[in-house]
Amino acid sequence: MNMAAMNILSQPWSPPASLCLYNFYNHNHYNISNYKLHSFSHPDNFSLPSSLSAPTKSNHTASRLSQMPTHLSKSGSGCSWIRDNSTCNTAASNDCSRLGPSYSVFPTKRAEVSSVQDLFEFICSGPLLNKLGLTPEKVAESIDKWLAYGSHLCRLFQLNKLHLTVPEKARLYHYYLPVFLWCEDQISQHRSTFKDGEDISPLVIGFSAPQGCGKTTLVLALDYLFQITGRKAATVSIDDFYLTAEAQAKLREEIPGNALLELRGNAGSHDLAFSVETLTALTQLTKEGMKMKLPRYDKSAFNGRGDRADPSTWPDVEGPLTVILFEGWMLGFKPLPVEVVKAVDPQLEIVNKNLEAYYDAWDKFIKAWIVIKINDPSCVYQWRLQAEIAMRKAGNPGMSDEEVKDFVSRYLPAYKAYLPTLYAEGPNGSDPKHLLVIEIDEGRNPLPGN
Repeated sequence: MNMAAMNILSQPWSPPASLCLYNFYNHNHYNISNYKLHSFSHPDNFSLPSSLSAPTKSNHTASRLSQMPTHLSKSGSGCSWIRDNSTCNTAASNDCSRLGPSYSVFPTKRAEVSSVQDLFEFICSGPLLNKLGLTPEKVAESIDKWLAYGSHLCRLFQLNKLHLTVPEKARLYHYYLPVFLWCEDQISQHRSTFKDGEDISPLVIGFSAPQGCGKTTLVLALDYLFQITGRKAATVSIDDFYLTAEAQAKLREEIPGNALLELRGNAGSHDLAFSVETLTALTQLTKEGMKMKLPRYDKSAFNGRGDRADPSTWPDVEGPLTVILFEGWMLGFKPLPVEVVKAVDPQLEIVNKNLEAYYDAWDKFIKAWIVIKINDPSCVYQWRLQAEIAMRKAGNPGMSDEEVKDFVSRYLPAYKAYLPTLYAEGPNGSDPKHLLVIEIDEGRNPLPGN
C-alpha cells in the first residue's frame, strides 16, 4: 500500500538556521576565515542576508510545486541514509512514486552545524571537489548557494538542519550538492551551443548505476533542486520502458528456459520503439504550453511481475524543459564479443545480441553522463535485502530473503559481463568531457580519491 508523506510545500520556506554570514573581505583570498561569523543564542532568532534567501519561483513553478505528488511506492531502497526510519519527502514532480520507506545503515552521531566556517571546512573535505574542479576559493564564492540548496534538501528529506548526523551532512554536502552543481555546469555548456532565437532542447543526463545504490534518491534530490530554482525537469527510468505484461509473457514463451529473460530486467525486456517515441517527444518540449504524459511502470501488477501503468495515471510534464534526468541500471552497456559473455553465463548470448539495438533507443539521446561505480556487484544483493527488510518492518509487502536472492541473480551475470567495460571505457557513445564517474562504498557514499 502506498504510504503518504508530509507535503513539504505546506510549510513556509525558512533559511538555514544558526547560519548568519557577515562581511566578506579580502578579495584576493577566499579563505572562509575571511568571513565574519555570528551565532545566536536562541534557535528561533536567526537571520540571513538577502543573498541567502530562497530563490524566486515563478507563479507557474510555485503552482507546479504545490501539485507535486507526495506518495511513496511499494518498492525501492528509499532514503537509506536518513535516521530513525523516517520517510523522505517525495516532492520531485515526476519520480516521487519510485521511493520506499527509509532505513538507517549509518551511525547517528550528531554533527551540529554551528557556523558557516564549520560547513565550509566540511564541504571542502568532500571527495568529489577535486574531480569537479571545485576549489576552496570557488566554494567560498558560492557559499550562499550551498547554504540555500542545503536548506532546501533538508526540507525535502525532513531533516533537522541544526542537528544533521554525519551521514546526513555528508550525503547532502559531499554528494548531492556537488553533483547538482556539475549538472548546472553541463546545462550551461549545452545551452551555450545554441544561437540566439533557436529553440533550446533540454539536456538529457543519463545516470548509469546498479540497483539499490541510491540513484533514484539522487535523481529525486536533483529534480527537486531544479524545480526550486525555476527550471523545468523531467525524470524517466528505463523501468518505464519495460514490455507490457502481455508482451513479456510472449517473450517468455519464445525463449523458454532462459532465466535472464523470464522476467523483466535484462536487454530484450524493453519496448525500444516506445523508448524512442517517448525520448524524442521529451526532447522536443522546447516551448511554453507544450505538454505530454510521462510513462510509468507498475511493478506491483500481476503479483509482482509488473505491467505498464494505466496511461490515465501517468504524470504530466510541460515545456520548455531544461533537463531530462534518465536513470537505469544498464544504461550505457555495450555489446561484447560472444565468447566473453558466454564465459560469464551462456544465457547472456541472446541478451548481448539484444543489446545491439539499445544505443539507438537510449544512449544516443544522452549528452552528459553520471556513472555510479561499485567495486563488488554483490552489494546489489545486500542493498536489495535491506530495502525489503525495511518494507516488511513498515508493514508493506516485501520479498522474502530467498526471493531477493532469485531476483538479484537474474541481473548479476550482466553486471559481471558489462560493468568492467563501462568503467574502463565509459558509456556507449559518451564524451569524457561530459562524463562524471563517482565511485561509492557499500554505504552508498562517494569514496575518497574520486
